[in-house]
Amino acid sequence: MSQHVYKQVELTGSSETSIEDAVQRAISKASESIHNLRWFEITNTRGHIENGRVAHWQVTMKVGFTLE
Repeated sequence: MSQHVYKQVELTGSSETSIEDAVQRAISKASESIHNLRWFEITNTRGHIENGRVAHWQVTMKVGFTLE
């Protein structure tokens, strides 16, 4: 069994559709430049309201990855 060292970054994803979509967008974008993504932890959920309706979901999360 190998020993791993992890690093984490904080991301905020946004979506007009859902919390899940905001998370997926942030992870998908991060995976373009950060390799070996392993886990995420949602630290904050908030939204933007327009005309009495949710216009955007905003999700802040910690994302961990293994160092090479």
